[in-house]
Amino acid sequence: MYYRRLGKTGLQVSPIALGTWRFGKEHEESGVVETGRKEAHELLDAYAEAGGNFIDTANGYGGGDSERWIGEWLENRDREDYVVASKCYWSNESRFQENLSAKNVRAEVEGSLDRLGTEYLDILYLHRFDDETPIEKTLRTVDDLVSEGKVNYVGLSTADAWKLTKGLWKADVNNYEAFSVTQPLFHAAYYEDVAEYLDVCADQDLAVVPYSPLAGGFLTGKYERVGDGTYELDAPEDTRAQLDEMFTDWYVSERGWHVLEEVRAVADELDATPAQVALRWLIDQPDFVTVPIVGARTVEQLEENLGALEIELSRDQFDRIFEARYDEDGNLYQTNA
Repeated sequence: MYYRRLGKTGLQVSPIALGTWRFGKEHEESGVVETGRKEAHELLDAYAEAGGNFIDTANGYGGGDSERWIGEWLENRDREDYVVASKCYWSNESRFQENLSAKNVRAEVEGSLDRLGTEYLDILYLHRFDDETPIEKTLRTVDDLVSEGKVNYVGLSTADAWKLTKGLWKADVNNYEAFSVTQPLFHAAYYEDVAEYLDVCADQDLAVVPYSPLAGGFLTGKYERVGDGTYELDAPEDTRAQLDEMFTDWYVSERGWHVLEEVRAVADELDATPAQVALRWLIDQPDFVTVPIVGARTVEQLEENLGALEIELSRDQFDRIFEARYDEDGNLYQTNA
């Protein structure tokens, strides 16, 4: 596996990050735990053995189990070999604190460090933008954590372009540690919706580490359209479409079907899978460094996803996937998210 520089951080990371939001995640209605402790460690082992070094988690994933299980796994490894990113906003430390106040940010970071068994986070993302707490107050606390050696770099997840810009400006005028990494929703069928955000990233040399790079599994090609309707689909057993009632609202759209059709066509040309093509399309973004986060449920899925590093898209193939979102009149197909 090769490595790439993560924007202006200087960190050298594998081109695909391992997402761990499934670790310990229990669905309320079914009681199904998506990934248990044993399976989580197997995924981490397989990722590391393939050369992966970029692990993404959050304080609230699996009620803290994601960080705990990663911490257990790291006990027998050299911490310096891995880039570990976590997040704060939702609280594990107090049920009364879900914000980016100084108190909550510090408490959540300390809790994450304890669960992970580490002295520092390579990257701390603000998981959401807190409209109630002035961003400069949050950034001051984060800047203190950087000065204390508990956080190395700062990122922002899930925010509008203007909020990202505001945060960058406030950090600049106050001489605080600024965002150097971002984590938006971004995949081959979801571009225009986040285009302004990506323009900021390109201009400011911010790395883009997108979540849901396969549209929640939709772009893997495992789902088939039923009839002419947009939202009727044939979903295999135990897939996300069956476990998550919001799947259709978030990921299924007319635009998505057309993009998937082209992704499948390119996959056939390359003797690859749709998932590999969709991930490669993200990795090949020309204007900023992109490191998609994959959240595989099995080692086999993970290995398939990492296969994206073994294929190459021609410029024509890359452009065809991008242009599939438009109809013959040049209008964008409908989307939900």
